[in-house]
Amino acid sequence: QVQLVESGGGLVQPGGSLRLSCAASGRTVSSDAVAWFRQAPGKERAFVALISWSGDSIIYADSVKGRFTISVDNAKRTMELQMNSLKPEDTAVYFCASSSIFSRIASLYRYWGQGTQVTVSS
Repeated sequence: QVQLVESGGGLVQPGGSLRLSCAASGRTVSSDAVAWFRQAPGKERAFVALISWSGDSIIYADSVKGRFTISVDNAKRTMELQMNSLKPEDTAVYFCASSSIFSRIASLYRYWGQGTQVTVSS
């Protein structure tokens, strides 16, 4: 079992920045993948970024590449998503998730956090 808890969401103006954090506890493995997904109202859950706990491998969705940065602290078992140059279309509930498979596919992630709301609006 792995438990994930997100924090750091909120309201920000377009062009602003936010940092999301995800704390993991339970049985984690260095080779596992941890990822961020987001879900806007009326839309399916979408991949944002993913990283291995070792930090060796990182993938970003095209929509956030160059604006978002994902990172991990393996010793603390925390993951962060630094979001810069935020746009209204980034508004969504953001979820962190963990999987033994390094993948962009949400259905392959067994463990999920409760989600944190990010709203980008003037």
